[in-house]
Amino acid sequence: MFHSKMKTIFLAFTVTLLAISLIIFPEESFEASIRGLNMWWEIVFPSLLPFFIVSEMLIGFGVVKFLGVLLEPLMRPLFKVPGAGGFVWAMGMASGYPAGAKLTTRLRQERQLTQIEAERLVSFTNSSNPLFIFGAVSVGFFKNTQLGILLALAHYLGNISVGLTMRFYGGKKEKWDRTKEKPAKISLKLAFSALHHTRIKDNRPIGKLIGDAVISSIQTLLMIGGFIILFSVINKLLYHLHITAFLAKAVEFGLKLFHFPELMSIPFISGLFEITLGSQMTSQIQEATLLQQAIMTSFILAFSGFSVQAQVASILAQTDIRFKPFFFARILHGCFASFFTLLLWYPVYERFNTTEQPSNVIPVLLFRENSCLIEYYNLLISIGPIITIFSLVIYVIILAKRTLLVKAK
Repeated sequence: MFHSKMKTIFLAFTVTLLAISLIIFPEESFEASIRGLNMWWEIVFPSLLPFFIVSEMLIGFGVVKFLGVLLEPLMRPLFKVPGAGGFVWAMGMASGYPAGAKLTTRLRQERQLTQIEAERLVSFTNSSNPLFIFGAVSVGFFKNTQLGILLALAHYLGNISVGLTMRFYGGKKEKWDRTKEKPAKISLKLAFSALHHTRIKDNRPIGKLIGDAVISSIQTLLMIGGFIILFSVINKLLYHLHITAFLAKAVEFGLKLFHFPELMSIPFISGLFEITLGSQMTSQIQEATLLQQAIMTSFILAFSGFSVQAQVASILAQTDIRFKPFFFARILHGCFASFFTLLLWYPVYERFNTTEQPSNVIPVLLFRENSCLIEYYNLLISIGPIITIFSLVIYVIILAKRTLLVKAK
């Protein structure tokens, strides 16, 4: 009872402080809101929307079930999750946060995952996408495409390490199922059968299925946009209220132990709240070496920030998937990613950077400054708002038509 009362007082005080801060710093809050809004409608919305819509359709048509049967022999022994987790893992890496949480929630709602399996799966399927790592961080902030290769390798190797570690999570609570112990065999016949039965079971017409996919995806992205804007404002207010500087003092001692400059404490705290700002501030610390900046950025990208974690928590709240394992996995991912950055610094970055033609050693067609990946990132910034507005108009039209149909009935 006492704990509950203290929680109520703390939440009420926090919200009141936030409201007062908005009144005291209106201009700064407005600028932070615009910054968050620009990030959402230029990059996040147009880059995630196609993945979300296609994913919903793949689940509805039974393709995910088909892939699940085929990937069962790989995913079950490695990560102790069903084969459908392979689809979530791939889509999560390709589209970025919080696609892994969104798809895991859908599979849990479809009862393709148990609670424990869903908590394992969501812990390692939420990652930063290559577009953000190479486009925004390596080129936009560090002006260094080679560093993007190192950050990406460390990030995804860290994710795999988290998956392998979390396979031991919930072993005692999980119900004993002897059929899962037997090594599954790849069977196209079983896979096609699962695909067909799933499509028949979901008897929605194609038009309704596509409409549901669009509505569900845009509603999720609207929620994500709200969190991005909110945490952009919170981060700015914390800085002006000197709370960031206060928290940074506690971090400085830990940085000294690892021989990092004390000036990196404020970027670190900012990165715990919002990865874009934290990565940008880290790249601007002149007193730090590039290796130190890379290690810090790797941790920030892997931890994913309270902004992304709040998005994930909101999505997971639709099911019985608990948030605590995901939060623990983010700390693990940060540690693993930082370790791999240090481990791969010489063999991946310094070794190839000292050669005259590094492009012959690493396939940098996707990563150099005039690459298709970077060009796609720049294209998103230029036409992203148009895609966002057009999609929102379609969403409003579909929603209005459905509302009128419901009223007519």
